[in-house]
Amino acid sequence: MGWHNEWWIWMVAALVLAIAEVLIPGWIFFGFAVGAFFLGAVIWLGLFTGLSLAWSLVVFAVLSLLAYVIMRQMFGIRRGQVKIWDRDIND
Repeated sequence: MGWHNEWWIWMVAALVLAIAEVLIPGWIFFGFAVGAFFLGAVIWLGLFTGLSLAWSLVVFAVLSLLAYVIMRQMFGIRRGQVKIWDRDIND
C-alpha cells in the first residue's frame, strides 16, 4: 500500500490547501481542498483502495474540477448579472 492509498494523507493535504485558501484568498485552493477531502473520504470508506498513484491523481483532479465547477455555479456571477466598473484603476 503506497502513500496515495492512505486516506489521512489526502485529509492532511485538504487541510493544508484549505489553510492556503484562507491565507491567499481567491477561490483557487478551495476546489483542490474539496477534491483532496473527498478522495480521502472515498479511500477511507474503502471504495478506491487499489488505485495506483496515477489513477488517484486523476480522481483527485476530476473531483477538484467538479468541486470548482459546483462552487462557481453557487458563488459566481448569476445569469443576467453584469459587473459594472465605475472607477478606473488609474484614478
